[in-house]
Amino acid sequence: MTLGDIIKEYRTSHKISMGTFSDMSGISKAYISLLEKNKHPKTGKPISPSIQCIKQAADAMCIDFNTLFERIDGTVSLTPNKEERKPPAKKGTLINIYGRVAAGIPLEMIEDIIDTEEIPEDMAKTGSFFGLKIHGDSMEPKISDGDIVIVRQQDDAETGDTVIATVNGTDATCKRLRKYRDGIELISTNPSYEPMFFSNQEIKAKPVRIIGRVVELRAKF
Repeated sequence: MTLGDIIKEYRTSHKISMGTFSDMSGISKAYISLLEKNKHPKTGKPISPSIQCIKQAADAMCIDFNTLFERIDGTVSLTPNKEERKPPAKKGTLINIYGRVAAGIPLEMIEDIIDTEEIPEDMAKTGSFFGLKIHGDSMEPKISDGDIVIVRQQDDAETGDTVIATVNGTDATCKRLRKYRDGIELISTNPSYEPMFFSNQEIKAKPVRIIGRVVELRAKF
């Protein structure tokens, strides 16, 4: 048997996708596909896996290396193939996803954590972030009910930014911000909803507070 045959047999019996086996072994998905087809796309010759590749596959399948090596027919390369190398995964940072964010309550005190999402480490270094599940259709068609938005915590934003804001001490809402000299407007992208204008006095009295700027949408299908 070829290494590709063995991997395919293992994946089939364990109901594992190529992507999952790639994550388990560190062998790129593209190279796993080549191994299973056992035909190089350019030369048409059989694939010769390297010793390192076999070791990675053996570890992923919890098979002794020597046992796996003995099962493989054909030549084995002593140098790693370019296609088999998979770049190391970039580190990420987990953030909390909230079902609701109540006004005036610090995020660390909110218990309505419904899930977590991963953001790139480079993004995480730029500030504090949280996720919020959207309720309602006021931001249709781009942001729909049930979608998750990734939010950078901040108490101000610029005209045109999509923000998370609280009004009258109620739960946070997602709206587009427009600033004026005498106040601000919170705008829904769904034309069925009228813009909400607040004067500078109302911003202080109600109050109206921006708690974050939306930096990413993670839609659910």
